[in-house]
Formats: sequence, structure tokens, C-alpha cells
Amino acid sequence: MDKIIECVPNFSEGRRAEVIEKIVDAFRGREGIKLLDYTSDKDHNRSVITALGEPNALKKAALDMVRRALECIDLRQHEGKHPRMGAVDVMPFIPVKGVSVEETIELSIDVAREIGKQGIPVYLYDKSALIKEHENLADCRKGNFEGLNQKMMQPIWKPDFGPKRPHESFGAIAVGCRKFLCAYNINLDSSDLAAAKTIAGIIREKGGGLKCCKALGIELKSRSLAQVSMNLTDYEVTGMLDAYKAVEREAEKLGIKVLSSEIIGLIPKAALQGARPEQLKIENYSPEKILENRI
Repeated sequence: MDKIIECVPNFSEGRRAEVIEKIVDAFRGREGIKLLDYTSDKDHNRSVITALGEPNALKKAALDMVRRALECIDLRQHEGKHPRMGAVDVMPFIPVKGVSVEETIELSIDVAREIGKQGIPVYLYDKSALIKEHENLADCRKGNFEGLNQKMMQPIWKPDFGPKRPHESFGAIAVGCRKFLCAYNINLDSSDLAAAKTIAGIIREKGGGLKCCKALGIELKSRSLAQVSMNLTDYEVTGMLDAYKAVEREAEKLGIKVLSSEIIGLIPKAALQGARPEQLKIENYSPEKILENRI
């Protein structure tokens, strides 16, 4: 492939295996597409796909995925710990090889336009955003699926494509071009959700903590654990070792130890900052988690 773009869609299903496989199948067996990874979490009730492809092939696969999610997921019946506003909640595109940021933005806008034709509201976010208020994914998603009706009544939250009201079962979706992002979670050796929320509030950028770090405190009922769930939006500024040390430091102040950490999807090798996987207590680590090893 001369031109390669990565697509990392997040969809709101992490429990029903048959539905997960049907949606992931949109990226399987297609010419010009390589499915690299998909990860599901029952507590988050969410799955993340990582795929590489040529622009046109990736566009077709992404649109097929949205159609499958529309058929299989009804957010009116959905419960999970992770914030979400859509059956496919977010669909980022990342330039990898032989393609510019501008071309990737153009692809994201083409995909967003076609999704809008399916009767689904679409927000262009990050580098693709046409409105400054739409740049931050967390702002787009604020209020979740349940708050979309009221939110979309505000002029600033008029979607870029699609209807001006939420799709009754799908909700809305954010689509855009962004940099590589590390989805990195740290599990505490405690079920204290309040502690996880406190730590997340301290370490995230919005709370005056680590730059380019978004964090939430989440309860993992299936494991009787509390988790600090993070997105590191620029690993060159804040990498996984930085995040691990910050969580460990704040946890120790509360008398809590770090039990383990986990990588969602794939990460660039540089995001480890030279740290050993065992140093970060990464669960089920393998070299297959490194993006460069899979390309």
C-alpha cells in the first residue's frame, strides 16, 4: 500500500460476542485493508478496533461498520461505565504513510458526510473540526447519549452533517483526523471508586495535571476494582511512564497500590518512553501491542 491511514473506531458494545464479531467483520477480508487489533471491555461495554488501509478501501469499511452498528446496537438499552454518545461513538483517522494530514482530514469529512446521509448526526472533531467548540472529543460527548436531545437544541451543537436531532437508537458520532493516541488504563488494588475519581481529577490536564492527559475514575464491577482510565493525546508530551508514575504517586498518598495497567488497542513504541512492560505492570503484554510491529 502506497498510502496508509489508520482508523480506530470505538463502538458501544463489549459484551455480546456475536455483535462484536459482526461489526469487526466490516474490516476483515477486504482488499486494501488490514485489521490489526480489536479489544473489548465488559465493564466499559465498549470495543476498539485498529485497522490500516488505503483511503478508499478504509472509507468503504468504515461506512460498512457504521451500518452494522446501526443494525445491532440500540443505545436506549445500553449500559456501561465509559462515556458515549453513539453506537459508534468516535471514528478517528490517523495518517501513517504517504498521506498528508490534509488528505486525512478530507477523508474524514467524506466519511462524515456519508454517515450523515444515513440519518445519523455527525460532529467533525480534532483536526477536522469546523467549529472550535467541536475540537475536543470530551466536549462533543459531554452529556452522553441521554443528554443529546437537549444539547443539540443549542446552536453551537448543531451537527456538521446529518439531522439536527439524535438518531433514536444510534445517537450521534464524532469523526475526525487526529494524532496517534494512547488509550491506557491503570487498575488500582482497591475497589474505591472515589479514590480513582480523585486521582483522575488530579492527574488530568483539565485539573492542572499532566499535559495531553484525559482521565476518568471508573468502577470495574466484574473485577471488584477501581480504574483510572486515560487517553494520552500526545505521547511525545506525556507518555505511559509519566502517567503510571503520576497515578502511582497519587494512589500512594491515599494508601493504595497500583495493581496493574492495560493498553487498549495498539501504541507506538515511543509511547513506552523506554520503560519495560513489567515496570508498568501491563496485563497480557506482547510485542503485538506495538504498532510498528504490526504494520
